[in-house]
Formats: sequence, C-alpha cells, structure tokens
Amino acid sequence: MTPRDTPSPAVRRSIHRKLLRWYDRNARDLPWRRRTADPYAQWVAEIMLQQTQVQTVIPYYERFMRRFPDLRSLAAATDDELLSHWQGLGYYRRAANLHKAAKLLTADGRDIPDSADALRTLPGIGRYTAGAIASIAFGERAPAVDGNVARVFARLFNIREDIATSATVRRLWSLADCLLPARRCGDFNQALMELGAVVCTPASPRCDDCPLGNSCKARAINTQSSLPVKRRSPAVPEVPHVVILAARNGAYLVTKRPPNGLWGGLWEFPNTQYRSKRNRPASISRLLADHDLPSNANAICKGTVTHRLTHRLMHFDTYHCIVECGTQRRGTRWVRANRLSALPMSTACRKMIALAQI
Repeated sequence: MTPRDTPSPAVRRSIHRKLLRWYDRNARDLPWRRRTADPYAQWVAEIMLQQTQVQTVIPYYERFMRRFPDLRSLAAATDDELLSHWQGLGYYRRAANLHKAAKLLTADGRDIPDSADALRTLPGIGRYTAGAIASIAFGERAPAVDGNVARVFARLFNIREDIATSATVRRLWSLADCLLPARRCGDFNQALMELGAVVCTPASPRCDDCPLGNSCKARAINTQSSLPVKRRSPAVPEVPHVVILAARNGAYLVTKRPPNGLWGGLWEFPNTQYRSKRNRPASISRLLADHDLPSNANAICKGTVTHRLTHRLMHFDTYHCIVECGTQRRGTRWVRANRLSALPMSTACRKMIALAQI
C-alpha cells in the first residue's frame, strides 16, 4: 500500500465509529453470532461459509452443530456420518479438512489455536478464515478479507485495478490491516462483511443506506456500479457422463468415491465420462463390464441430470436396469432402495434417484 492509499487517523476513526454503530443496529441474527466466544462454532461456520451463501448455510450449520457440538464429537465421527451431515452443501473437501483438523487437535490433546498464525497450520484454513476466527473468537487484531470486504474496499477507495491480481490483493489486505481498530476487531471484520453482503452488494448497491457513503470515493464520482474490476472468467466446460442405476432384488449398486477430489468419500452410482454421443453405447458396455454386471442388461435411459459446479457443468445420462446377478467388490455395496437416503451422496445423485423415481 502506497502512502496515498493510507487513510488518515481521522478517516480511520470515522470509519470505525460509523461502521460499528451501523453494525450494532443492523447486524443479522445468525446462529454463529450468538456464540462469538466459542472458537469451534466460529470455525465450523467459517468453513461452511467458504463459497456458500449465508441463507444456504444456516440449516446445515444448525443440524451439524446439534450432532457435533464440540471438537471431540466431530473428531469421533465416522467419515460416512460426517458426510451425511454435510451432503448437499457441496465442496466436500471442506468437510474432510474440518474432520482431519479435529482429529489432529484431539489426538494431541489441544484446543483450537487462539492466533491466526497457529490456525493457518490446520488443514483447510487459509489467511481469511484464520483472521476471521482469531478476530471474532479471540479478539486478535487480525484482518480478514473475503469477497464482500474486497468489494467494499474497491468502492470505498475507488480501486480501479483487477482485484484478483496479486498486487491488488496485497493492497486490499494492507488496507484491512491499516483500518483495524484497537478494540472490537472481530465486530469490525464482521461489520465489513455484513456491509458487503446486505448494502454494498454486487449489483445495485444501496448507497443511500450505507453508513460509509460520505467517505466512499466511488460514490463521489459515480463509479460504484463498475467496481470491483474483475477479469472475465473462462467458459465453463461441459462434461458428459453415463450413469447406471442397476437394481437387483430391490437393491442398487453404489460405489464409494476416493477420499480426495470431487465429492470425496461420497457414495454414487457407477458412472463414467464419455467424449461424444457416438461413444456413449461403448461407455455403457464398459461400465457394465467394469462392475461385473450382465452385458445384455436392458439399460433404459430415464433422462439427463445437469449439475453445475464452479468450474464445470456436469451432465449425467441416467440409465436404469434390472439385473439377476452382480458381484460386490471392495468399495461397492448393494443398498436397498429405501436405504439410499441414509447414504452420504451428492446432490447430483439425489437428482438421479428422483429422475428414476426410485
């Protein structure tokens, strides 16, 4: 951050006063905000909120906290039990890292670290998450810059550079550190996030309701709607798959995904990616053979499930067949139709079950 970027002490004091007063009056009543002194509650919330909207997180958070109310109950959970309480929330690597960190801490007899630097040694905790937990739960003077905060700063200081470049990221973090007050750092960080979430929104910011409107450089010259500057995302690739829902005596064959990668550790139906529609029949035959299912199984297409992820658009051509035989290998299981709902599965698989009317 250059000297010209550095807000004066008077400006900083004004921002502190106005923003904290606004937050005290307008903060949403969120379940984790009722437990700000509980680092475990803040940790779970911050992990769930990574790349996921608040309203989506709330029911998952409340259910998760009822089942795993503390570090030790989380560490003692089985992988399937953990994933069954996470399924539908997406980005399952977050759950795996949360579980791994809980096991590491309890194995060493440690509690959740009370500083941002120590928190960053745990799996799944980066600079933002560490700063948020440390400032909210422990009162540490640690900055926390998420997408909401970056947008607020881009407008407040009229930053015209791409916010994704390393130079601009450094500038944003320097501003966040510079602006932190001596006290109520956690509330100040939450106030910035709240401002970005409900007032300084990506589209149609509510500038008339902003407590920092008089200090906003972008508003002064009417550039707020064009900020922040972001490089255009590349086109999302479309990835076609065939999926076999094979039924034997009322039970369906499911396989467990590897622990790492997309949907790590979840159960799914046998599937494979294919390149073009011309390759689809061969892909179906190969899929049947790979799972010791009869090659003459009458696989009937029930339709296509489309599921959007951040970096790809998945298409699942869903086939249903009834078979007389089929083996069970390691990592596979035959599960009664009425027990499929108990398995941790992705939202895409739940869509397939609904499509096939199982």
